[in-house]
Amino acid sequence: MQASIDAVRVAGTPEGPVPVVVLAVDGEDDVIPIFIGFNEATSIARGLEADDIGRPLTHDLLLDVMEELGSRIDRVVINEIEQREDGQGGTYIADLHVQTPRGETVIDARPSDSLALAARTNAEIEVTEDVFDDGRDESEKFEQLEDIRNVSGDM
Repeated sequence: MQASIDAVRVAGTPEGPVPVVVLAVDGEDDVIPIFIGFNEATSIARGLEADDIGRPLTHDLLLDVMEELGSRIDRVVINEIEQREDGQGGTYIADLHVQTPRGETVIDARPSDSLALAARTNAEIEVTEDVFDDGRDESEKFEQLEDIRNVSGDM
């Protein structure tokens, strides 16, 4: 299933504010929320805005190295949710598909890092049907949350 980054927001939780990247899935009303760290959320937001802050940050550096070595990101596939033993959510698993001079290679990566790279390269984002079914939630729940750019002082 084709997806795109709809928003990067901050949700209030009993443990405090937690960033969430909201993925819109083509042809679906529901979204996939993936809760991530503040650094990753800020990096995704910067990638979406194509902010150039001068010196490369980690995701920018990785892309620079890949390009120098003749590689490019083809797509990101979020393909699994590892359920927690307590039944409270789970960990998303993603693969980064990279075209190299030797052919395509698939690299295990955190979804947050993969999405930060996709935001910078406009690489396709895919989610499996199982991930969509297991992770889907109503989009209205996330529309009213604060945008990460309005919360983070270092944006």
